[in-house]
Amino acid sequence: MDSPASAAQIPRDLDSPALLLRIGAVVKVTGLGRSTIYRLMADDQFPPPVRLAKRVVAWRRSDLERWTSAQRAAH
Repeated sequence: MDSPASAAQIPRDLDSPALLLRIGAVVKVTGLGRSTIYRLMADDQFPPPVRLAKRVVAWRRSDLERWTSAQRAAH
């Protein structure tokens, strides 16, 4: 029997229209390393995550898409 939490997990398929992405998916989508993402966040140069639980954060896919578009336009 699936627990309620397992039914609500974010899909692992990066092509899916998931609204929130965990750090592993953010690394794959952006091509950046974890430490680079957190450094950019500290410098206010990367979208902030959304806190889902005390020790769980995720990023809005729309925020990442806007950030990626802005990066491409700047270079």
